[in-house]
Amino acid sequence: MSNLKFISAEEAAAYINNGDLIGFSGFTAAGCPKEAPTAIAKRAEEFHAQGKEFKIGIYTGASTGDSLDGALARADAILFRTPYQSSPDLRKAINGERAPYFDKHLSELAQELRYGFLPKPKFAIIEVCDITDDGELIPTTGVGISPAITDLADHIIIEWNSYNPKELRGFHDIYQPQDPPYRREIPIYKPSDRIGTPFIKVDPKKIIGVVKTHRPAEVGAFSPNDEVTERIGDNVALFLVQELKAGRIPKEFLPVQSGVGNIANAVLDSLSKNTGIPPFEMYTEVIQDAVIKSIKDGNIKFASGCSLTVSTPVLEEIFANLDFFRDKLVLRPQELSNNPELVRRMGIITINTALEADIFGNVNSTHVLGTKMMNGVGGSGDFTRNAYISIFTTPSTAKGGLISAFVPMVSHADHSEHSVNVVISEHGIADLRGKSPLQRAQTIIEHCVDPEYKSILTEYLSLTKNAHTHQDLENCFAMHLQFARTGDMRNVAWKKR
Repeated sequence: MSNLKFISAEEAAAYINNGDLIGFSGFTAAGCPKEAPTAIAKRAEEFHAQGKEFKIGIYTGASTGDSLDGALARADAILFRTPYQSSPDLRKAINGERAPYFDKHLSELAQELRYGFLPKPKFAIIEVCDITDDGELIPTTGVGISPAITDLADHIIIEWNSYNPKELRGFHDIYQPQDPPYRREIPIYKPSDRIGTPFIKVDPKKIIGVVKTHRPAEVGAFSPNDEVTERIGDNVALFLVQELKAGRIPKEFLPVQSGVGNIANAVLDSLSKNTGIPPFEMYTEVIQDAVIKSIKDGNIKFASGCSLTVSTPVLEEIFANLDFFRDKLVLRPQELSNNPELVRRMGIITINTALEADIFGNVNSTHVLGTKMMNGVGGSGDFTRNAYISIFTTPSTAKGGLISAFVPMVSHADHSEHSVNVVISEHGIADLRGKSPLQRAQTIIEHCVDPEYKSILTEYLSLTKNAHTHQDLENCFAMHLQFARTGDMRNVAWKKR
């Protein structure tokens, strides 16, 4: 390592100036740098104290840890941010119009940077567990857009995090497709196929400094399953068992994608426990705690993802048993983990979470009351639009029943009725395939809507006659407006002609 220049986080931050664009490694809090972005946030605060402007543009793989998104948001240091986030402080800044944010499908960001649709980053700040003199970088637990931004950036700053063992070498499959018109098919035919290198190769001359760290990823613990999430998970498993028995899923089963969060963990628990579902593989973006448990139990044979987004105890268990997991896990750039070509060709069964859905099958994944950004579309669109079967899950209500997750019209549409095959709540399963808009609405109301809202939404359907879609423009947002006024959707009164 004689050619490497070791610097402090503060020295790294000193290279960054107002207006610079930076690409960061990682995907969720896994694999994200921590020391350098925190030091950049402090530099911003110092500039602001002197009355000087200091903001940076931020490209990431997805959401990050508090030391990145949180610190920079609190320092009011964000010129723009894309593509996905989950930081409470950043969310406040976005919805307070202090941090311009544009949402994107995660599979698209790396290629759009290469195409020149977005300005290229000047700096790439990358977390690694090992590095060689000739520029081989071994990522830690998240890959994200690291290959693209290290290629495009003028300068690279490394965070060498010794909390992650060097023996993670071999867990990654790094590959970038060529750009059109030279792009070929991506030769992944099953989740365990490897087509790239176990490292990111960079020009060593671009590395301006290495910051040494020893810190775990800032992945929070997942909430334990509760009655609602367990019932949702059991309903997903029930639906898939029925599809198997009907011959609509091959007897060998198909790879599964699952979204992020507690519902996703509960769903995977249910799939693993259900004896009607054979051991299966995953082709997904985020590998969570439930996946690791299922691999150990023999219910998941292999998992391909972009990140190991697991709690610290589970991560330490993986690190202590790397030889066991080495042939059962692979981490790829999100350009591969979320690639629509691969999703369609491998026949991925996709399971994502809706923030709200309307009774006709349109799904809102991102906005509260149509205006406030929650997290972002993430990879849900990459998978949903190309799925073998696309499933959306949601609890039927929120805030103790004051909000119905099912409404006449979503306040923001991320996934149209044309992409949504199945909707599942704790109350049941709505299979929307081959149904007209009115039939979809009746099915969702019957099987998924909370009992307190069934009559309300059934009455809404009766407001419109002689129409293909029974949507009433005077009333379609009445439930949202009622909640905004009174804090309770149940009090809605429909305007009748």
